Amino acid sequence: MPDKQAVRTATRAARDAFVAATCPVMTPPPAYLERLSHGMTVASYVPMGSEADPSPLARAAVEAGCIIALPHIVNRATPMRFLSWDTEAALIAGPFGLHQPAEHAAELSPDIILAPLVAFDRSLNRLGQGAGYYDRAFLRFPDSWRIGIAWSIQQAESLPVESWDVPLHAIATEREWITR
Repeated sequence: MPDKQAVRTATRAARDAFVAATCPVMTPPPAYLERLSHGMTVASYVPMGSEADPSPLARAAVEAGCIIALPHIVNRATPMRFLSWDTEAALIAGPFGLHQPAEHAAELSPDIILAPLVAFDRSLNRLGQGAGYYDRAFLRFPDSWRIGIAWSIQQAESLPVESWDVPLHAIATEREWITR
């Protein structure tokens, strides 16, 4: 099995080429829409580069009366927090090129976490950027429904999995909704 860094490098290149050639669009899956209810907190993210854009899913959550939170990162040693975000509020620059809510925004506990990823497999394993922020957040919020957001090109036959890697509950791509 290839190592994680080799998978990241190959998948990022394939993702970049896929997005440049096709301009894919994510559509909220019916199973996701059925799960939304007024007052829930949905943690989304602002995509970087060719990451799959979760904004159609976040928009559907807002239309269902959900509250949106975005990740807020201070540094590698500090756990990621999910801060409330009004979709009209300006975002600030964060580390690693992130766009995030200002630090004074309210911290929320998400009911659903829409997570970016570099690669995934059909066993619902997720390979992220490598800093472990999302795995630690998944452990911190064990009752949250964990949904990976990806382009279909990011699927791997299988991924190397470590003891600290937390699997997803579902994966949404531009082509399908994957669950167990």
